[in-house]
Amino acid sequence: MTTDMNRAPERFGKVALLMGGQAAEREISLKSGRAVHEALQRLGVDVEPIDPDATLLERLRTGGYDRAFIILHGRGGEDGQIQGALETIGLPYTGSGVLGSALGMDKYRCKLAWAGCGLPTADFVLLRDESDLTAAAELGFPLMIKPVHEGSSIGMARVESVEGLERAWRAAAEFDSLVLAERWIQGMELTCAILGHEALPTIRLETPHAFYDYEAKYSADSTRYHCPSGLDAEVEARLRALALEAFDVVGASGWGRVDMMLDGTGQPFLLEINTVPGMTDHSLVPMAARVAGIDFDDLVWRILETSL
Repeated sequence: MTTDMNRAPERFGKVALLMGGQAAEREISLKSGRAVHEALQRLGVDVEPIDPDATLLERLRTGGYDRAFIILHGRGGEDGQIQGALETIGLPYTGSGVLGSALGMDKYRCKLAWAGCGLPTADFVLLRDESDLTAAAELGFPLMIKPVHEGSSIGMARVESVEGLERAWRAAAEFDSLVLAERWIQGMELTCAILGHEALPTIRLETPHAFYDYEAKYSADSTRYHCPSGLDAEVEARLRALALEAFDVVGASGWGRVDMMLDGTGQPFLLEINTVPGMTDHSLVPMAARVAGIDFDDLVWRILETSL
């Protein structure tokens, strides 16, 4: 463990570790939470795991907690809701605030912000109902279809035809009334972790699946991760700078991850951001941190410091 032994865990006081929740990503949040809990215990931090329910705010208000470590993925935890609730009781927390969390979780408005600031992102159409499918088809096939407010690739699909588009839209609409149709970018899939004001080394993802879907992320043995990515140093530096700018534009802060594509001509396209990404030993942020010389416990400590 590389953690500086002069650090004083008592300065954090009593930490509420928020994990689980009721979103579609509950099981991933529980896995992340267990890994973070073990690290905080090794670091000597006074920490208590809490799986939020209707009594959460009263429990936090009366339980003598000094701050919250948010490791809730998806709705309710990554979209500004828990951040706003913690603001109302004056409890400091890790990671992005209300605005950055809400915009980061909303794939459509996040892309609008990027496009408005001149940052590169794939052409897209918002699907509210069946009448929007024609405009989506005019983007050209293949297309990526995704619920606007879900993570972990839940409800996402690649479509090749008008018939496939309608099926994918209906399936995605089971998760969200707003669905995004995005022009498919053929090329290299990359992700860049953000820690404080630093972009960590990019990770290049390889999967035999059509894209980096839920199975490729959490259960497939065929997914390969390259970190360092193998990109030219100048390209690597440019992508890391782009990730930092994309993170900042939407008001995100503290820590997170920016996903992007690099097409065959070397043009990058921003896909989405994650303001509370996975934190298991096999997750992408810890992987990039290791390459940057930051072990898991040190990473958890530095994330906790974002609550100060």
